[in-house]
Amino acid sequence: QVQLVESGGGLVQAGDSLRLSCAVSGLTFTNYIMGWFRQAPGKEREFVAAIDWSGLRTLYADSVKGRFTISRDHDKNTGYLQEASLKPEDTAIYYCAAGRVRGPLTPPSTSALQYDYWGQGTQVTVSS
Repeated sequence: QVQLVESGGGLVQAGDSLRLSCAVSGLTFTNYIMGWFRQAPGKEREFVAAIDWSGLRTLYADSVKGRFTISRDHDKNTGYLQEASLKPEDTAIYYCAAGRVRGPLTPPSTSALQYDYWGQGTQVTVSS
């Protein structure tokens, strides 16, 4: 059974940092790209960041570029999203996702359609 379990969310003040984790089990971690998406109240789910299977290629939404860093640890089967300089507009439920690679050159993806498995989400609330 495939499971993605996010953790690390919480209530912080503007300018603070958080590190979200996504523990993955039930699949071969290196066969999957990883992504983070978020959904704020009343808004559609949006792409935040993605990383390829090797960890060498990353993508970021313009709204988080330079503030968030995505990474992965193959020994721990865990993905991370380091968030810095948080803003109130970063408030959302953050979801991690895993998408099966189609080959060694499969790039990270901004499209939710490219992801096969999703976590249950972790709430991040940033107060001003």
